[in-house]
Amino acid sequence: MTDLLTGSTGEPAPDVPDFPMTRAAACPFAPPPKALELNVSKQLSRVRIWDGSTPWLITGYEAIRSLFADARASVDDRLPGYPHWNEGMLSTVHKRPRSVFTSDAEEHTRYRRMLSRPFTFKRVEALRPAVQRITDEHIDAILAGPQPADLVEGLALAIPSLVISEMLGVPYEDADFFQEQANRGMNRYATAEDAAQGAGTLARYIKKLIHIKMDDPGENLVSDLAERVRAGEITDREAAQLATGVLIAGHETTAGQISVSVAALLENPDQLAFLRDAEDPKVIATAVEELMRYCSIIQTGQRRIAVEDIEVDGEVIHAGEGIILDVAPANWDARQFPEPDRLDLQRQDGPQVGFGYGRHQCVGQQLARMELQIVLPSLLRRIPTLRLAVPHDELPFKHDALAYGLHELPVVW
Repeated sequence: MTDLLTGSTGEPAPDVPDFPMTRAAACPFAPPPKALELNVSKQLSRVRIWDGSTPWLITGYEAIRSLFADARASVDDRLPGYPHWNEGMLSTVHKRPRSVFTSDAEEHTRYRRMLSRPFTFKRVEALRPAVQRITDEHIDAILAGPQPADLVEGLALAIPSLVISEMLGVPYEDADFFQEQANRGMNRYATAEDAAQGAGTLARYIKKLIHIKMDDPGENLVSDLAERVRAGEITDREAAQLATGVLIAGHETTAGQISVSVAALLENPDQLAFLRDAEDPKVIATAVEELMRYCSIIQTGQRRIAVEDIEVDGEVIHAGEGIILDVAPANWDARQFPEPDRLDLQRQDGPQVGFGYGRHQCVGQQLARMELQIVLPSLLRRIPTLRLAVPHDELPFKHDALAYGLHELPVVW
């Protein structure tokens, strides 16, 4: 194994690529060319991350599904060798309470159960009329406003922020505050100081809100967690960590998916017309899955560490070695998706892995799907002449964030 990583001088081998990798400007929707190139010959390869370590990068569809479901691939970020996203995440690892995102086995099941009530299929489906109303109101405001309009501020970020804030019981007027604090620790180059300040500020805010909800509960996640704190099932620090993770994950990712999906559709007018004219909910649902496959906004991978030796596609990942599950190239794996570079809203080649797979798959995936199924067709129907206000190559994509997206999406009609 050492020979793979080092040359005769003991220095790291020059052919181990750095990760995260850069997407090509000519095709910003595709995974980085280097990741696709690696995946042609094998489904996993070594990469070098910010701290000089060389975890395994999993790029193949079958390999990634296998490891998502493998209990030997742990999410416990306290273990030595875990491939942290940045310096800030490493520096706070022993200060943060455990949560659904960093626990395994029964501990993970326990935390996940605490988050399940608002995200059941029945509860999410009951929100459809409200999300449709919110979407229509925001499109009304865009149509009544000046041109060009920024779809990120006016639609893509606004709607998921409002929906997740209502689900959690967090005042929507504080959404900008949450985004600012979360971004302090989530950026690729976030320092230990950035992460500590951002996480600390968010935790204090949520803990205060939890104690308010103990005396004035509602139909929302923070109230549910406050009830569990009162019952002694979890501490207020654990509850704050769970709520903060859901709030950050619940708006930034969906916002990125909406904005990049609109940009991709504007580059594929035949597919845009298909979605605009679709009326069957099942057809719309299939189209949304393809947009999630094609755009694949989780660009930094989901992190794991092997707690036992794991054989994958002819390689052995040894216990103590880091693992990065890179869903973007897996969603473009030609072994699973013929012509992966073609956006085909009627594709039936199997499930995309943007939400993960197995017991750790995204707890809010039904909510994200529902929002996309409403927002995208509604926008295209209400503004059928929608087009970019700037050349496509001038769009400001987020290359250094956990979730791919756009800083702004200027459009006219």
